[in-house]
Amino acid sequence: MATIQFLGAAGTVTGSAFLVEHEGHRVLLDCGLFQGEKAWRKRNWDPFPVSPSKLDAVILSHAHIDHSGGLPRLVRQGYRGPIYTTPATRDLLAIMLPDSGRLHEEEAADANRMRWSKHSPALPLYTEEDALRCLPKIDAARYGVPVHLRGGIDVTFHRAGHILGSAIVQLDLSRKDGYRHTIVFSGDLGRFDMPIIPDPEPIARATTLLLECTYGDQRHEDPDPRAELGSIVREVVGRRGVLVIPAFAIGRTQDLLFHLRQLQLAGAIPSLPIFVDSPMACDATPLFLMHREEHDAEMNRMLSSGLDPLTPRRVEFTRGVQESKGIASVRPPMIVISAAGMATGGRVLHHLSRWLPEESATVLFVGYQAGGSRGRKLLEGARTIRIHGSDVPVKARIRSLRGFSAHADRDEVDRWLSSFGSPPRRTFCVHGEGPALEATRERLESRGWPAYVPSYMETVDLDG
Repeated sequence: MATIQFLGAAGTVTGSAFLVEHEGHRVLLDCGLFQGEKAWRKRNWDPFPVSPSKLDAVILSHAHIDHSGGLPRLVRQGYRGPIYTTPATRDLLAIMLPDSGRLHEEEAADANRMRWSKHSPALPLYTEEDALRCLPKIDAARYGVPVHLRGGIDVTFHRAGHILGSAIVQLDLSRKDGYRHTIVFSGDLGRFDMPIIPDPEPIARATTLLLECTYGDQRHEDPDPRAELGSIVREVVGRRGVLVIPAFAIGRTQDLLFHLRQLQLAGAIPSLPIFVDSPMACDATPLFLMHREEHDAEMNRMLSSGLDPLTPRRVEFTRGVQESKGIASVRPPMIVISAAGMATGGRVLHHLSRWLPEESATVLFVGYQAGGSRGRKLLEGARTIRIHGSDVPVKARIRSLRGFSAHADRDEVDRWLSSFGSPPRRTFCVHGEGPALEATRERLESRGWPAYVPSYMETVDLDG
């Protein structure tokens, strides 16, 4: 019997974790942190729902923290098995997980020093040392090459087109009596015709499909996000203001650098200081140039011509704390790109504290903002936002460019689904908020695809 239990990303976008059991063997698909609403984030502190020592393997779709950030705690709680992912994701995790641990430690230290936490003392969710203990367990597999696990389970990665190293995960379950069952997990499905990395790969078949539904009820309406970005930059320059862009250090930051470089080459924006204020982004950006197997044709052409597509003029990558603090003394206009993308933590909070009260400033969101996150609250018109225990007034312009999203919209999801030769026996709608999940379920069933929205912690018999 094969079962799947929804340990996360069920009824919400984040916290990706799915437990697959087959013939007494347990495989965990993703091990992410919950983000957004406090009720979800509190679950990050709970003991793992299944004994980590009884897991046989962990499979990661990609490196984003809502898919990988639970690994340090999983290992600390007793997991001793392998962690399988792609080569680029392995290299990104070597940067992201220790950085995440340091941030948790710094935030706990700040909370204790400033006394804005309800807990005494405030503790980090996990430490840098916890994260470093995960890294030797990571084993990389190339796209399209099956990895044979124990118990008749094979895993194969396919390109997802979301960020560097992102994968659609295929699990093939088998028994000696001829039983076959194929689980396909879309991971975070990327977009078509975007720069740097290739499009999502087609999938021929699946018995069970786990489908991301982040934008299951929406279309990305920005026909030319590069042109709109150029217009916003020119507006900021005209007001001699600051453009603050909260952006995930992996993926969105590199996309922004690519488009800013193209705008400069086209003469569409003037030269102005651009700060990438994220140690993780500073370390990760060279990986985007190194992993040539991840590049699309446009990226390869630019690199072959000797042009660095990720280094705009007057860009400065800031790693140290003093360098970061020094940005506030730079005379505008300027652009500051800093993590985290939902303004849930990290250095971007210091820039938001400084510039949100300024009418000449613009804050631009370029990715999904989970419910309850500071980013979502700002987009919904909050007049004040709480940062580090203080209420910061919001007078800056708040903008959003959905065209830079790394998530497929409803039409792009349908385009990918059209590659299936026949409908899966059952499709589980995951990684979405309520309206997006229900809209996707209804759309799939209208085309004859049996679809279901699972609940958090629900277990489903895949053969039933």
